[in-house]
Amino acid sequence: MKFSIERAALVKAVAQAQSVVERRNTIPILANVLIEAVPDSVSFRATDLDTEIVDKAAAHVERPGATTVNAQMLHEIVRKLPDGALVNLTLDGANGRLGVQAGKSSFSLATLPREDFPVMASSEYTANFSANAAVLRRLFDKAKFAISNEETRYYLNGVYMHVATGEDGAVLRCVATDGHRLARIDAALPEGAADMPGVIVPRKTVAELRKLLDEDDAAIAVSVSETKIRFATPTITLTSKVIDGTFPDYTRVIPTANSRRLEVDAADFARAVDRVATVSSERSRAVKLSLDEDRLILSVNAPDAGAAEEELAVAYSDEPLEIGFNAKYLQEIASQVDRENAVFLFNGSGDPTLMREGGDTSAVYVVMPMRV
Repeated sequence: MKFSIERAALVKAVAQAQSVVERRNTIPILANVLIEAVPDSVSFRATDLDTEIVDKAAAHVERPGATTVNAQMLHEIVRKLPDGALVNLTLDGANGRLGVQAGKSSFSLATLPREDFPVMASSEYTANFSANAAVLRRLFDKAKFAISNEETRYYLNGVYMHVATGEDGAVLRCVATDGHRLARIDAALPEGAADMPGVIVPRKTVAELRKLLDEDDAAIAVSVSETKIRFATPTITLTSKVIDGTFPDYTRVIPTANSRRLEVDAADFARAVDRVATVSSERSRAVKLSLDEDRLILSVNAPDAGAAEEELAVAYSDEPLEIGFNAKYLQEIASQVDRENAVFLFNGSGDPTLMREGGDTSAVYVVMPMRV
């Protein structure tokens, strides 16, 4: 195998691949990236057995071939090469070493045979559709903050992507919850997605997918089966197993009768919460919201640290209300708002609170209150 490739293209491809590799591996081959050179292009494949990514890059290939090399080491070497360098990679079949040369720098890296590299089994996908990168980015970005870190409830360790019924008919919906807060985001149902099985996309896959979605106009080919999901651009394919579990009936925790309505500037609200939370104890980080006619007072009382209070002008015309929340949850939910105003809908001080972005009902958030 022998080929030359621009440093920028190589850095991008290897960075994408090595991010899937687990740092601590009991199986040495899983620390490697599989490099496969065919005429005019080279692919870089990495896997942790649950997730697999393949990134293709244009290259001048003199001799096709394939080998595997340590992904992190190759990434570090290429990253440190000068901008604009042409990188030559040559496999020496006699001693099993991969030579990496650019300018006056040269490296010789140990390899493992390509035959030992595990390739994820192909799957029969029951639904195939195309979605705009900006749409998928919104769905996952706005939901992922609510993914649970609790390993015992493993079925909450991802984003539940499924077809649901919205206000105007069928929608593509992403939901995440950790039991304390919930995010439910809807988008127009893409053509071909109607028969998609509901799947729980793991947290790691959501993070890797984010790197594919930077170009707003890119069309992402999505394929879904009961056990796997695949996202593909013309050059990158991300395949992942889905979480084998049943996502709970989230509709039961979304309140429908909350009538006390607060409208507040989302950015002002998030900054005020951040300021008053400075004195709260790390364990509880509780912030109290005191609502009265067009007035909101945010306060924290931490006996061991101090107290803080801030007043905001808001739109509120219902009965006075006092309710407490975890400051981190409030900030994370407020930071999801793309529009100017956030609308909170309350019932009582012990009931779940609903939040949405202005009059937009395609993104809905629920947060559980705290005693303060």
